[in-house]
Order: sequence, then structure tokens, then C-alpha cells
Amino acid sequence: MPRTARPELPNVSDVDLAFRPKAYFGPLPLTTHLLARTTGAERKSALRRLIAAGRIAEASALASSKLSVIDREALGRLHPAFMGGEYLPDLKPAEVEIARITIASVTRDVTSVYARRGRQRIYYRVVDDYAGETLAPKRTRTSRQPLTLGELEAFFSVAWSLYDVLAINFGHGGHDVDEILSFVVGVESAFYPQIGMLYAKRVTAWATARSSNAPAAGCEVL
Repeated sequence: MPRTARPELPNVSDVDLAFRPKAYFGPLPLTTHLLARTTGAERKSALRRLIAAGRIAEASALASSKLSVIDREALGRLHPAFMGGEYLPDLKPAEVEIARITIASVTRDVTSVYARRGRQRIYYRVVDDYAGETLAPKRTRTSRQPLTLGELEAFFSVAWSLYDVLAINFGHGGHDVDEILSFVVGVESAFYPQIGMLYAKRVTAWATARSSNAPAAGCEVL
């Protein structure tokens, strides 16, 4: 797959790329902890709705790193989109999800960044629903303190480039900006409140530059 350059933000005054969370690990608010420990995309969406409605007890019952094989297969029979995130690797002890991107593929594919607390450093890994098949070789790193938003974006983009995925699906042209934006179902984080805004601007810039009908060389369509 050809590598696609990350688009530059024309104006980042309303996105704080230097923002750094105080911590990824406890003590954390219960709602943050529940969201950071739940991998399934549809379950996470339902969890957000329950939290917003103040139904914390039900949210706690729904939250988990992994469904059983039987429950996962039952969800898949309802609709393939319910499988998104359910095949991500299990979270290890003292590990949380710090960011994820969900795309509008048939199975609502999810790619996530996990962070695990070590004795003196934080250990990160990017994971996908396909046992790493969609990822680049460099998919791990460490740091002494939580990453800034800019550092997180750079790390995520090296391990798994959203723009390469967009190029495969839309690089041939003939698509409007809204159609491309809708393909990115969600960019979420319990720790980085501006990450959705950041990627919306990045993808808008990418889509605007490619919204003509002219095919892009070297791109194929799924």
C-alpha cells in the first residue's frame, strides 16, 4: 500500500497539540475507567449513552475488555457492524485504551492505542481487529509521561495510517467531502478531548484536496 502523507492543518489555534493528560491510570473517574476498558465499538457507544443518562450501574455491567466467543458470535449474526472492536487483543492488567479510530467498513473496523503502566515508563502498542495485519512494523513505543496529543497522533499515524485507508477507498476521486468524512465513524479518546476535532480537520483537508473527479495515481478501490 502506498504511504500517504499526513495533511497539514492550516490552522491549529483551536486544537492544542501540546495537551498532555495528567495520567492514564488510577485514580480515574469511574466513567473514564469504564470507557477505557471496553473494546467493542457498539458496546462502547451504548456505554456512552448509559453514562449520559446517568445509568452507571447498567454501564458497569456492560463494560468489559472482551466478550465470550458465544456472545461475540451472537452479535455478529445480528449485523457484521457489531463485530467492530470485538476482535481487538485483550487488555493486559494495568492497560487501558487511550484512543481509537473506527471506520465504516462492513465490520466497523477499529484500530486502537493501548497504554500499559510499567515501573518507570509507559508502554504503548497500536492494535487492530486483524491480529496486526493492517499495521506497520513500528507499532510500539514508550514514554516517561503521557503523550501529548501531537505525539499520540504522530505515533498512531506511523503504526496505522488513516490516510492510506482513505486513499484506497476514495483516492480515485469523484467523492464529496461529506462522503469521505462519514467513512470515519469516530475518533475517540477518554483522555484527549480534542482528538475528534483534530482528525476532523485533518480528514477535511485531505478530502478537500481530493474531491475532484481526477483519479489519483497508484490508488486502488476496495
